[in-house]
Amino acid sequence: MLNFFATLGARPGGPGARRLHRSPHFRDGAFRNSTPTRTLLPREAVGALRGFLTHRRQRCLSGAIPVCRPPAGTVTEGLHLTWYGHATVLIEIEGRRVLLDPLWSDRGSPLPGVGPKRLHPMPVALADLPRLDAIVISHDHYDHLDMPTVRALNRTQDAMFVVPLGVGAHLERWGVPAARIVELDWEESAEVGGLTLTATESRHFSGRAFVGSNATLWSSWVIAGRHGRVYYTGDSGYFDGYADIGERHGPFDVTLMQIGAYDNAWPDIHMLPEQAVEAHVRLRGRLLIPVHWGTFHLAPHPWREPVDRLWVEAKARDVAIAVPRPGERVDADAPPEVDPWWQALSLS
Repeated sequence: MLNFFATLGARPGGPGARRLHRSPHFRDGAFRNSTPTRTLLPREAVGALRGFLTHRRQRCLSGAIPVCRPPAGTVTEGLHLTWYGHATVLIEIEGRRVLLDPLWSDRGSPLPGVGPKRLHPMPVALADLPRLDAIVISHDHYDHLDMPTVRALNRTQDAMFVVPLGVGAHLERWGVPAARIVELDWEESAEVGGLTLTATESRHFSGRAFVGSNATLWSSWVIAGRHGRVYYTGDSGYFDGYADIGERHGPFDVTLMQIGAYDNAWPDIHMLPEQAVEAHVRLRGRLLIPVHWGTFHLAPHPWREPVDRLWVEAKARDVAIAVPRPGERVDADAPPEVDPWWQALSLS
């Protein structure tokens, strides 16, 4: 029970809280999206729950998701990306390593044995990760900010944690020293290991059960080296600000785009695959790599539908995509042709 309460994290307090209150995105005791946003449409919620239960067979896999063992070795020059599953990605950029939204637990939940279960093992053990320069968090939902993973990384790595405003309070409760935490508002940047990490706008929400809704900020991220640039959506609904981000921070060599866990009951907080392609175009991206799909069942849609729809839309709009297996390393300068490996997995 004590571990459950620790998992909830902590509300921002002290000087950090005062900084939150000065943010232009913080009003009336909570962070706000620039575009009016509803997290759940009540009329559609019943239908979403019914669909989640009645279409369970469409979502179940009868085969094993193929997992690749990432290659060992030193960081090379250039830009390489390894999708470990869900939203967890290792970015190797110009000799540095950045880990996004690390989640090694079997479930993105505050309670063991509760919540959607991981559909494939992680391609690499936490203890076998290479040395990291930065660990970037998009927001504090359980499938993006995982207490056991954070505690393990705090013990085994000396990387900086770069997070949106307020998220540092969770990390400090879990033992991460304040000196290793950088909190940023939208359009603020930090220099870490020769890279520039910039928090940019997204359209979502935050909260960890009783700790409070929208008490901390949510962000997309720009990871920029001397030459290479990567954009990561975090969790986000579609909004007009993607064009502005592309103008300010693009063009991008790679965009990591959320494509899964959508439903009519929450149209404002997760993008459809077609919207992810449109956002990529507005961001001025060169190569699109989908994330936030395939690892957990988080919505009523069939397991492979997000990437099937993405591939159709990308071909229609002449957008380059790479769809790696979990653990497969992608060279941004020489991405592999799309191999529809996911279509070999039949649905029971």
